[in-house]
Amino acid sequence: MRLVGVAGEQVGIVRIEDALRLAVEADLDLVEVSPQSKPPVCKIMDFGKFKYEAALKDRESRRNQSHTVIKEMKLRPKIDQHDYETKRGHVLRFLKAGDKVKITIMFRGREQSRPELGIRLLGRLAEDVADYGIVEAAPKQDGRNMLMVLAPVRRKGEGKKVDAPTESGAPIETSASEQAD
Repeated sequence: MRLVGVAGEQVGIVRIEDALRLAVEADLDLVEVSPQSKPPVCKIMDFGKFKYEAALKDRESRRNQSHTVIKEMKLRPKIDQHDYETKRGHVLRFLKAGDKVKITIMFRGREQSRPELGIRLLGRLAEDVADYGIVEAAPKQDGRNMLMVLAPVRRKGEGKKVDAPTESGAPIETSASEQAD
């Protein structure tokens, strides 16, 4: 096995017995850090500290994950114009906030025999919110319902960019619209 010493120095390729003897002399543990490599890599260190650092890395990676939220908006195929505009406003608000939106059209009775009404309504909604959201999952029939998923549009250059510091040492912040000028 390849052995790494207490201070991180390369000891070299040694037998397991020799590595265990060195670990006992240093009053530390022999920890296998890379079992898949040829030869396996072991390090002389405190195993409790190794477990603690691994837990820290795991917590840090979970903190940096983005949590996607899916909001749902339910419509009917024969929705009134004002109700449609209200629902469209809610969908726009969700997309601007960075959330995905699942649009559900609920069919009742004979409406189920006219799925083209739902497809037309979902297409109209997708066109109306095209500046803020894209169709992630195309409309599909699911029993009595028709589903479509909209995802927010990610634009490059959004937010503020910090330029080089001025003579006073303070950076100048400019928005994306000011940078285009």
